[in-house]
Amino acid sequence: MRVLIFHGYLLRGTGSNIYNENLVRALTRLGHEVELLCQDPDWDPPPGVRVHVPDIGGLLPVYVADRYDRFDARPFSELSDAEIERYIGANVEAVRAAPDPDVALANHLVMGPVILARGLAGRASYAIKVHGSALEYTVRPNRERFVPYALEGVRGAAGVLVGSRHTAESLWEVLSDEPDLPKRTRLGPPGVDVHAFRPGTADLHNLADRLASGHAVSWGGEPGAAGALRSLQTSRDRVVGYVGKLIVSKGVDLLLAAWPLVVARVPDARLLVIGFGTYREALGRFVTALAHRDLSDLREIAARGRELEGGPAGRLRYLDAFLEAAGAEWLEAAPAAAERIHFTGRLEHDDLPLVLPACEALVMPSTFPEAFGMVAAEAAACGALPLSAGHSGMAEVTAALAPTLPPELRPLLAFDVGPHSVRQIADKLVAWLTLDAAQRRSARAALAAEAARRYSWESVAETVIAAARGELDGLPRPASGADSVPAS
Repeated sequence: MRVLIFHGYLLRGTGSNIYNENLVRALTRLGHEVELLCQDPDWDPPPGVRVHVPDIGGLLPVYVADRYDRFDARPFSELSDAEIERYIGANVEAVRAAPDPDVALANHLVMGPVILARGLAGRASYAIKVHGSALEYTVRPNRERFVPYALEGVRGAAGVLVGSRHTAESLWEVLSDEPDLPKRTRLGPPGVDVHAFRPGTADLHNLADRLASGHAVSWGGEPGAAGALRSLQTSRDRVVGYVGKLIVSKGVDLLLAAWPLVVARVPDARLLVIGFGTYREALGRFVTALAHRDLSDLREIAARGRELEGGPAGRLRYLDAFLEAAGAEWLEAAPAAAERIHFTGRLEHDDLPLVLPACEALVMPSTFPEAFGMVAAEAAACGALPLSAGHSGMAEVTAALAPTLPPELRPLLAFDVGPHSVRQIADKLVAWLTLDAAQRRSARAALAAEAARRYSWESVAETVIAAARGELDGLPRPASGADSVPAS
């Protein structure tokens, strides 16, 4: 079968990019041919894949402000109507020029679906994979402008895939003018490469060498990152990780604020922050303020909020609430904690299996809805405790993994987003890191086994094909809600 996939971005870095790279590889392993439309001419495709790079003239519309080599990347909301139509038109022409597929997949709510609706014009049926960024960052806050594009694409789709019930409900609410959309919506979360993400010995020195040589990063490498990785001793250091964009909505400030409380009780703990983004400078300032016990600067960071990443001013109220009550223990431990925070910058997804097995826990502290807790699933596959904010798609991953743990450990998988977030993150990490070693090993093995059982990219690929063909009866509907996992 020939499958056309419209992605429109790179094949490395963040969630939807990783989704499409792994999906394409899984489709070829299942014997299908793939026509892939993306903006990554340097990607090395497996046999059976033809990469098409539409000529979009250098202007790359994005959902969240970011930097890309070779592109003028600007949020959709900042583009003129003419610029958006030029972008759509260039991609429609590329779809028309590609060989006719048997089925197709459009990624994101805008503009992939409308591009396939116009470009295929009924020549093949298609499915839509809704990723959270387009829905929440572009369509929802700019409904009058972008809902018509979304509706045009959705109305022609044979099936619509979402990563979680949370995303489904958000989609149905935003596109309420399409009343039969719930009937065509099915659960289609991303998968995990369980052959790469698995328990084992991390290869931090190999990763450090690649960082030092520039082979592990395409942009955003951190000075000193290679040295920090080489200095980590997994037999001695208790490594906790963060993987994701460094933007305000990811809640990294909550994790940094929790770190002195962790180090005060687990002095050999180290925090490894993997990622890049517009809030990186502010996070560096945060660590410097910790090192100098500078509460006034930390309070200013909390007061200015998104302003420090180029957005509108707005107080980080959960961080602010913690700082107002931060005690002597936290302030005393802050300088030592600052020395035990390391930023790597951006790593390619293929590099993560070299480092995640070194982590005893990984934190997803996002304060903004997430379509799926992919990083949590990958961390669990490596045997790390995935501690996630207790909402949206992250909560559904937590609910899926929780039954594999003893009841007394299940609350360690989630925390409540609110005034007590910082202390909850710290308390749960400390409880995990100080757990009886044998009990922790057993729990890590159980998490890894459950993640391997639940997630595989081949099953994701089969779901995509079935949705694109309109064969929806055998696909799971988004659950009415994730089982409750206590976060407190």
